[in-house]
Amino acid sequence: MQTLVKLTARQAVELLKKREVSPLEFIDAAIQRIEETDGSLNALPTLCIERARAHAEKIMANRIADAPRGYLYGLPIAVKDLKDVAGVRSTKGSPIFADYIPARSDYIVETIEEKGGIVLAKSNTPEFGAGANTFNEVFGKTRNPWNTGMTCGGSSGGSAVALAAGQVWLATGTDLGGSLRQPASFCSVVGLRPSPGRVASGPRALPFATLSVDGPMGRNVGDVALFLDTQAGQHQNDPISLPAPTLPYVSAVDQASPPRRIAFSPDLGIASIDSEVSELCAKAMSIFEGMGATVVEDTIDLHDAEETFQTLRAAQFVGSYASLLENHRDQLKPEVIWNIEKGLQLKAGDIAQAELARGAIAHRAAEFFQRYDLLVCPTAAVPPFDVDKRYVTEINGIELDNYVTWLLITFAITLTACPSISVPCGFTKSGLPVGLQIIGPRTNEFSVLSAAAIFEREAGLSLKLPVDPRSQPTD
Repeated sequence: MQTLVKLTARQAVELLKKREVSPLEFIDAAIQRIEETDGSLNALPTLCIERARAHAEKIMANRIADAPRGYLYGLPIAVKDLKDVAGVRSTKGSPIFADYIPARSDYIVETIEEKGGIVLAKSNTPEFGAGANTFNEVFGKTRNPWNTGMTCGGSSGGSAVALAAGQVWLATGTDLGGSLRQPASFCSVVGLRPSPGRVASGPRALPFATLSVDGPMGRNVGDVALFLDTQAGQHQNDPISLPAPTLPYVSAVDQASPPRRIAFSPDLGIASIDSEVSELCAKAMSIFEGMGATVVEDTIDLHDAEETFQTLRAAQFVGSYASLLENHRDQLKPEVIWNIEKGLQLKAGDIAQAELARGAIAHRAAEFFQRYDLLVCPTAAVPPFDVDKRYVTEINGIELDNYVTWLLITFAITLTACPSISVPCGFTKSGLPVGLQIIGPRTNEFSVLSAAAIFEREAGLSLKLPVDPRSQPTD
């Protein structure tokens, strides 16, 4: 069982494909690891073991002759609790939905299950994914395996922790302001925010919304590429979904080539960044330089990113959750109430101006990537912090007045609609993980995965996983 837990997802899928190990054995290995580790982590509060075993039996009884790209052959995975899984408690981290059991799964879950993935568990998330510290009133706090006194980040925090601790081999996440990337940074795993439409999303009330996307998380870049192959593709009920590319994403990893022109920015010209995080990310650029890449300090002009994002996020919260504020205000956490009310105070002119500003940012990003192959910067503004602290309120002496601002380094990139990945780049002096954010041109996940794979290979940090939960960090 211990040997199975330590396999990469790609190694595991190869064994499943050859039928050298059965899906039931992988399920048992995952359950054993969850039992050993989740008591101190709280990453996977909802298990659906019998459902998973029934699905495994079907896969084993019906061997597929012509497997589609990204087929997982019965590999157990975790699904973020924002996404519905048919017949399984799906709380969205909210007391309002504490007992909700959906009849239908979200599109991403249907796609994964059609491609041989087995849902074993739901991963913990803050209420409605609001905030980058994973806690809620239904299941409580999820803790960082590198130091259980620290937060794992969020909002895909449960997924990141489950991967880092070896509880599952792949996990889903969502990303509005950094929720795939930031917990990946905090847990030393890999999270990819794809271009809007790359992974079909829904059913949802706002099908044309493009700020929030679904995407893959894994322990290494190759596993994330595999899981993107599983997830990517058009869905007839998602009006913005994109066709899968001609080449599989794993080829970007297997045939990776070094980027030539990289822009590096320690802060995107707009964010306050912890000095140790900034130093580690700047030092990491020597890996790219060692490959022969030209690294120049530069960035996209994002001067109006914060106001633009905060306005559009607030408007989206109104569309998504205003009815819950009206009917269940006493069950919503303060940050969600604040965000909905901020949106209700907006005028049409405010939203129009934000949409115009977002369009200008997208145009500036497109022009920027005519000069550079990639933009690289820190993923998170700070290292993991105390799990009991709701959110970061100050960086380098600068006070932050709401729960979103400290995520500026990731949500500014959200506005560009460009794919972005977080890959581990080092540890602080106190042993806490730091991630490097690699951004590429819109719809070009290949360039992002390729660069991340080469960087990962040289850095060698993925070899440290899975990690046993630690009450104190170690070098």
